[in-house]
Amino acid sequence: MTVVIATQLRPERLEFLAAMHASLCRQSVPWEAIVALDGIDPARLPASLAADPRVRVLALPRPVGAACARNFALTEVRTHYVNWADDDDTFTDEAMALRLRTLEETGVGWCAGYSQDLHADGTTTLWVPPTPPGRHEAGDVWRYWKDPADTIPLGPTTLLARTDLVRAAPMGGLVQGEDYCSLAVTSLAPGILLPIPVYQYRKHAGQMTAQDSYDQLEAKARVFAHRFGASLRAASRSVRDSDPSVT
Repeated sequence: MTVVIATQLRPERLEFLAAMHASLCRQSVPWEAIVALDGIDPARLPASLAADPRVRVLALPRPVGAACARNFALTEVRTHYVNWADDDDTFTDEAMALRLRTLEETGVGWCAGYSQDLHADGTTTLWVPPTPPGRHEAGDVWRYWKDPADTIPLGPTTLLARTDLVRAAPMGGLVQGEDYCSLAVTSLAPGILLPIPVYQYRKHAGQMTAQDSYDQLEAKARVFAHRFGASLRAASRSVRDSDPSVT
């Protein structure tokens, strides 16, 4: 499996990126990571990542934004499964093994879990998404995101999914909320939500959601992503209904 991370290697976030890498090193199954450097000199990459042969660097010649950087990195993925991640977060120790085992044993297209807010003092708060645990058929997750203003149905970075599906529902072309669009992968194949935390979302003053400008475009980003997922769900169901051989 491959973890895709986009970063601008901001000095105040380098320690967080090293912690993300350390969390990957604690996984019990094989992995690799693609770090998309958003117009930044690769020499600034933390030494622990630069020395790890499992980490591949995609150095973009100029800043393009998180959504574009992530999609460029997606093109470089060469494994069967892929997981998005942010440069300031971490995975729980069994995140990869539990979801990979579920995918291989059931044959579904994606597997997600719960996330935790990771606070500055090291404590965590569990976030339980609106989607109930268990198996969900293609498109069913969208039933738990009835309105764009509602809480999103799953944490985008908790999704481990087949790479071919993610390429059909990648990051949206947005300056924020681009990861909401990636939830549309649940409209393309059945999947399973595990009632266990697999991802830790670091809370800090430098995160985008903490900035004063965040609310200016949040509503528009949500509307775009919500309609994208709903349209993909409807189109996929139309194809399956018209051709019984499509599953």
